[in-house]
Amino acid sequence: MTVLAHRVTASDADDQLTRDALAVLQPGFEGTTAPAWLLRRVGEGLTAVGLFGRNIASPEQLAALTAQLRAERDDVLVAIDEEGGDVTRLEVRGGSSFPGNLALGAVDDTALTRDVARELGRRLAECGVNLNWAPSADVNSNPDNPVIGVRSFGADTHLAARHTAAYVEGLQAAGVAACTKHFPGHGDTNVDSHHALPRIDVDLDTLVARELVPFKAAIAAGTKAVMSAHILVPALDPTRPATLSPQILTGLLRKELGYEGLIVTDGMEMNAIAGTYGIERGSVLAIAAGADAICVGGGLADEATVLRLRDALVAAVRDGALPAERLADAAARVRALAAWTRHARAAAAPGAPQEGSAPGIGLAAARRALVVSGTAAPVSAAPYVATLAPVANIAVGDETPWGVAAELAALVPGTGSGVFPEGATATDILAAAGGRTVVAVVRDAHRHPWMAQALDGLVAARPDTVVVEMGVPQAAPRGALHIATHGASRVCGAAAAEIIAGA
Repeated sequence: MTVLAHRVTASDADDQLTRDALAVLQPGFEGTTAPAWLLRRVGEGLTAVGLFGRNIASPEQLAALTAQLRAERDDVLVAIDEEGGDVTRLEVRGGSSFPGNLALGAVDDTALTRDVARELGRRLAECGVNLNWAPSADVNSNPDNPVIGVRSFGADTHLAARHTAAYVEGLQAAGVAACTKHFPGHGDTNVDSHHALPRIDVDLDTLVARELVPFKAAIAAGTKAVMSAHILVPALDPTRPATLSPQILTGLLRKELGYEGLIVTDGMEMNAIAGTYGIERGSVLAIAAGADAICVGGGLADEATVLRLRDALVAAVRDGALPAERLADAAARVRALAAWTRHARAAAAPGAPQEGSAPGIGLAAARRALVVSGTAAPVSAAPYVATLAPVANIAVGDETPWGVAAELAALVPGTGSGVFPEGATATDILAAAGGRTVVAVVRDAHRHPWMAQALDGLVAARPDTVVVEMGVPQAAPRGALHIATHGASRVCGAAAAEIIAGA
């Protein structure tokens, strides 16, 4: 009997090319159920989907949503930006049950970091999420950094490295792939890449000794993915940002550091890329440079965006601007990670919640992260909580509540509160507080002169003022009682409220 071999036709090749182009995209969408267009594209080869706060209403709803996606493709990668702390999508409307990286770095107990990451991973896995765009391995060496800050484990290189590795291990032990970011390091910037292209002007020796160390630790720990940064690092590539640089993604990350996992871009609609290259050209250049997956969907979350990027990649292969082998290799890496997550999901022991009885591991960790200065006694009467609120950066968003007002009111009935935006003065706050003790809550007071002036005025007029710093505690402590929480998650606020109330 003669067996006829299947002849590869032009249409077969075209179909594979289209499937590969879809496979490398990690798009977002609107709504709390998967739209028909998204399910259709998953059936056509789309291998990953990104979730944001707008897609999540409850754990039950999220589990139903991921089940919808898996009905189309069992190994679909469902990604999320769930750092815990200030950047949360699971608890976007209530605040995170976990402290963020700076709080964990302040405690400096790698076993705690590993346990927190594992519990966070367990919750993600329960909801069907299997790729987390975390942790941030950036060394926050510039205290004026407007976008990293408390998302970093700290300014100490080796502390950041050991906690990055612990976080990766904990998350992946729960069957959720870690995506260590933002390579080659976003810590020494004073520009937010959501708005413009940051530039890091340090020499190669500094980069090797500082920025790259946590990424090497993450690679050694087996991180399944690494996210590139939209930053210009002239010591590595004087012309292209890291996301689009063959020298950085292929030369440094792949060849010098020996990384074999998935390389994911940061959001391509961020202005550092979209405003300079455009998302179509940027996506082609990123894949050509060595990236394997294109993250898009925080701001552009529709089918038209997916089709634009798919078609741009296909056209680039056809006109010779992007080697077909490079796109095929990128798609293969995406599919390999998808296969890993399916096996990891089956292998990960479900386990009970860490410290499932009250208070839970998140609050316990937040308590350990507090640094308290001053000798003032707990408040004896209902205070007034004045939250001095800076404009939120895009990564954190403005949907998530923060502060200590709600938590303190639960402990001290009658507690009053108000939110004071940029430009508010001590006089404004004192007028609202009346005769009550003021609890002034700030976030990165050292970066906001108006905050520092308001605090100075409050402390001068009312020496019994309590100050809670929920950002990077760079400024000197002030007030009768000063509490540094090292982050603004809900549990950080709860831990501070306990100190203020003497609970």
